[in-house]
This record gives sequence, structure tokens and C-alpha cells, in this order.
Amino acid sequence: MVIAEAQRAVLLAASRNSRLREVVERAPVTRELVRRFVAGTGDDHALEVATELRGQGMLVTLDRLGEDVTDAADAAATRDAYVGLLGRLSALGLTEGGAVETSVKLSALGQALGASGEQTALENARAICDAASLAGTTVTLDMEDHTTVDSTLRVLEALRADFPWVGAVLQSQLRRTEADCRELATAGSRVRLCKGAYAQPESVAFATPHEVDRSYVRCLKVLMAGEGYPMVASHDPTLLEIADAVARDVGRDGDSWEVQMLLGVRPEEQARLAALGRRVRTYVPYGEDWYAYLVRRLAERPANLALLLRSLTSTK
Repeated sequence: MVIAEAQRAVLLAASRNSRLREVVERAPVTRELVRRFVAGTGDDHALEVATELRGQGMLVTLDRLGEDVTDAADAAATRDAYVGLLGRLSALGLTEGGAVETSVKLSALGQALGASGEQTALENARAICDAASLAGTTVTLDMEDHTTVDSTLRVLEALRADFPWVGAVLQSQLRRTEADCRELATAGSRVRLCKGAYAQPESVAFATPHEVDRSYVRCLKVLMAGEGYPMVASHDPTLLEIADAVARDVGRDGDSWEVQMLLGVRPEEQARLAALGRRVRTYVPYGEDWYAYLVRRLAERPANLALLLRSLTSTK
């Protein structure tokens, strides 16, 4: 357990290491690993994967990778990219009923731009929500590290005044999340519950996987008992079984909640659940800024570290 946590800490630190990124990007085997977890670098790749997944009966959320933007022009470029993507998704008939939606990180929309960052992110997110509304689909605001939670929830509240369908993400690793679930488990509220993939101080986050799992179950019970629409983001078979049991206990039908899994993680199980008529949404990341995302996926499942190490030592 101690070794695994140490490996996770090292990987999370590596996710922000630009020199290591350069090494990884040049390694031949890395390309295979990236293709497993990331749809590709551009909109065409995202559309291709979304179309394929819809053909398999999956719902989809698309995330244009990138975060911690410190230039207003870059934030505007991210906004425009999402607006363009939503238009193309609509033209392809992929957005009806929210079948394919988008996930957005506020730090990619300018949240970190000093005193004006939150307002800039709100304005950019509003433009994306306008485009989603026209396309007949939804937007979910991704949650990042603990320092952004309050700001993200304020932006969420502001957006929901005009777009009540905007989704939120809460992380069970944070000690505050059960209380946040109670606040957000209201009629029409879409909430994605995940464990969390950021390095967080113990003062605000649970320190062990067992504690995070116990928090997940407590939060899950709150969301399932509420009037909102829970989105259960987990690959853990035990947690998914618990989600089924809790949904049955509170009398939820299968259309009132969904399971979400990452592209490249347990794809056979995603397909199996979808074939049974379950609502399964695949989280599909794409874009040039894939490195930090990939390393966080490795941190969540250190067994994948062998693939990365192989790529770094390859001479092919």
C-alpha cells in the first residue's frame, strides 16, 4: 500500500514535468499507450471515436485536453474550439438528447487568469453552453484540484440560472464532497461522482484508497436518494455493484442515472453494460495536451506504469 501510494505521488508530480514530457513524447511505444486512452489530437479524431462509440450503443462526453491556461487568447481559442466542435457534432446528428456532450475544464477557459479569471471562465463557458443548447446537448464542468472547487461551484451556479442542465463533477477523495453532494442533489441537477486523480493535501483529502472508497459510497447514497441525475464515474466492479444496489433500494429506474468510464479502460465491460440496455457514457479525451491526462491515468492504475517504462527505454 505504501509503495503504491509512493508510486502515485511520483506519477502525479511527473504530470507537470515538462522535461519528462519531452522524453515521453519522443518514445515510440508511448504512441500505442496514448492511442489507448486518448482519441487523438484533433476534432476529426474526436468525431470519429464518438461516432464509433455511438454505434456501439454508448453515450459519450468529449473533453478537449488542456488546463492551467494563463493567457486570455488561449482561453478564447479553447472556447472557440468547443463551439466549433459542438456545431460539427450537431451536423452529424450525434447530439440529440445529449447522446454526445462535452466536458470542460474551467482552468482551460481562463479560471487561473488572476482576479478576472473566474469571470473570464464564466463568460467563455457561457458561450460553450449557448452552442450546446443550440446543438441539443449538455456540458459538464470538470472538477480540478481542491483550490478550484469553490470557484468552479460558483461558475456552475451562475451557468445553471440559464442552463439548468449543466453538469457538475465531485471527487470523493475530498473531505468536503459529501456536503457538496447534499447541496447539489436537487431536481434536474446532473452530478458526476468520481474518486479524483489530483494530488491533494491530507488536510482536505482522504489519504488512503479505503477512505476514498468509503467516501464514494456515502456520496453515492446521497446522490441516489436525491432528486438529481447521478453519473457514477467508476471502473471499480464493487462500487458499480453498490451503485446498482443503492439505485434499487431507492427505487430508481435505469434511465434516471448512468455509469461513466474512461476511454480505454474496461472497454469490454462498457460494451457489455450497454448491450444490456444500461446508460453507459464513455469519457473521451482528445487534443495536443494529452501528457498530464495520460500520467494521471497511470497514477490511478500503476500497473500501466510498465507500459510507460517500456516506452522510455525503447530504442526502436
